[in-house]
Amino acid sequence: MFSVTVRDHVMVAHSFRGAVFGPAQKLHGATFVVDATFRRAELDADNIVVDIGRATEELGAVLAGLNYRNLDDEPAFKGVNTSTEFLAKHIADRLADQVNAGALGEGARGLSGIAVSLHESHVAWASYERSL
Repeated sequence: MFSVTVRDHVMVAHSFRGAVFGPAQKLHGATFVVDATFRRAELDADNIVVDIGRATEELGAVLAGLNYRNLDDEPAFKGVNTSTEFLAKHIADRLADQVNAGALGEGARGLSGIAVSLHESHVAWASYERSL
């Protein structure tokens, strides 16, 4: 299996509901380092997994919809605990939408999966992996 990973970051504000979240139930900020990994069994006709430039641009575009936002105020997240795990899935699903729409090029249609990791710090992160 071949893979290419691109990285960006996103800054959000949000709060959580539920005692399990302790002080994070209050509004707080988070800066996530975001890694998006694109996978495929065989390289495309150009001997690449995906165009790194396009993958970087599309990750940035997906994150732009979240960056500097209070997620509690976003209609798409109304009443949702926007945990790190939840956000990893949200980002992976939006990237999959971009692959399916052809935004990463025709060669990207041969991708078999995407994994997204959100790093909360140097010691904690969460990931979500999906098939295409």
